[in-house]
Amino acid sequence: MTVGLNPYIAAGIAGAGCYVIAYFATLQGWLKVRDWGFPAINLLGALLVLVSLADAWNLPSVLLELFWAAISVYGLLRCWGRRLNRDE
Repeated sequence: MTVGLNPYIAAGIAGAGCYVIAYFATLQGWLKVRDWGFPAINLLGALLVLVSLADAWNLPSVLLELFWAAISVYGLLRCWGRRLNRDE
């Protein structure tokens, strides 16, 4: 069986790459968990993996990515809320 690099697979690989990059950058201290970049990269990763799941449906993975995206949105909202409170 030959697997080509179609756009769905490419999106899934890019999404997985976002997770790995965010995790590694956090461990290295280049990215702070409380900054907006960490949840933003994770949200991008979740959305890209969801795109890949449109082609290769897997309910448990879809649920995981939806929760991952929701938690990332929550993190972004908290970051923006802290920024607004700081500016007041």
